[in-house]
Amino acid sequence: MATGTDISFMQRALGLAEQAMGRTSPNPTVGAVIVKGGELIGEGYHERAGADHAEVAALKAAAAGQADARGATVYVTLEPCCHTGRTGPCTEALIEAGVARVLVASLDPSQKVNGKGVAALEAAGIEVEVLDGLVAARARAQNEGFRKHSRTGLPFVTFKSAMSMDGKIATATGDSRWISGEQSRELVHRIRGQVDAIAVGSDTALVDDPMLTCRLPGASRQPLRVVFDSRARLPLDSQLVTTAAEVDTLVFVTSDADEEKLGRLRDAGVEVARVEATGGDEGGTERHVDVKAALKVLGEREPAVLSLLLEGGPTLAASFVAAGLVDKVMTFIAPKIIGGREAKTPVEGAGFQAVGDSLKLFRLSHEEVGGDVLLTAYTSEDEW
Repeated sequence: MATGTDISFMQRALGLAEQAMGRTSPNPTVGAVIVKGGELIGEGYHERAGADHAEVAALKAAAAGQADARGATVYVTLEPCCHTGRTGPCTEALIEAGVARVLVASLDPSQKVNGKGVAALEAAGIEVEVLDGLVAARARAQNEGFRKHSRTGLPFVTFKSAMSMDGKIATATGDSRWISGEQSRELVHRIRGQVDAIAVGSDTALVDDPMLTCRLPGASRQPLRVVFDSRARLPLDSQLVTTAAEVDTLVFVTSDADEEKLGRLRDAGVEVARVEATGGDEGGTERHVDVKAALKVLGEREPAVLSLLLEGGPTLAASFVAAGLVDKVMTFIAPKIIGGREAKTPVEGAGFQAVGDSLKLFRLSHEEVGGDVLLTAYTSEDEW
């Protein structure tokens, strides 16, 4: 049975894991701490894909300090792997080190592990305990993208918006700079640095001409920039196209897109993926990219996209909501009133016809970010 001391050491392991958030994909984020005789003798975390896993990094740290891990307790935030990839199995490393006890904050749902790591350790005579409660929830939250992709093959989708207190994301003229405060915008850049991809619709790309990059000092990687653009309207002189040679950019189109324009986009370094269309009728309603088909493409890429940040606009957000493909909602609310019958709201489209049919959100939390309030909620009561 885990003690208060055990929980404290696991919290330390979770803190280590957070240092690599956004740098390990398509691998999970993991931290590990090794304790012997009540003293911490080694710790480490998985710094990036291809580098030592957390357990191995911690064992090496213990050895570097001339500590013997035999008989020690290991605290690891994710079930140790039991297969060979770019690195060897962590279960074998722990067994060879002779550790006596392993506490695991969360199980690994991937097909290659999914309980097999725990079973391998137990078969070698190592005591294993899988935790529950708040530390387990925190560990699962650190890897919600990895966990969803492991189970469904699709990225974890976070819908982010910034709005005034009366629910507007822009004025009637389209002006939106800036609704949220400086600290909120800085937090958004931190989030951008942690996800694998950022997506916008063609209208947002046309009106805002965004860069969709993480612009924090020292950013080590940039997310894949994704545009849902059924007819390939993205201008060749847009920032997304002119910087495509430096930052990976993908445009989803349908069969309605002009092949000559697609060729020019490809020549500029833009990746183009033609997928199924949805919508459209005899009255001339425009067809749109099938968002689930697009997510499937993202999930099957190499490396796979585990997490997608949906940044705009309201038509694309409506498509994701209608398809039931939003996992998490983050809304920055600024203490401002904008008003205007024609001013845009975060989610448009047809909407729900009855309040009782609306998308319900769960696990609501809030925090102050500068002068704004950030509301975070999930579309399911259950965690991935």
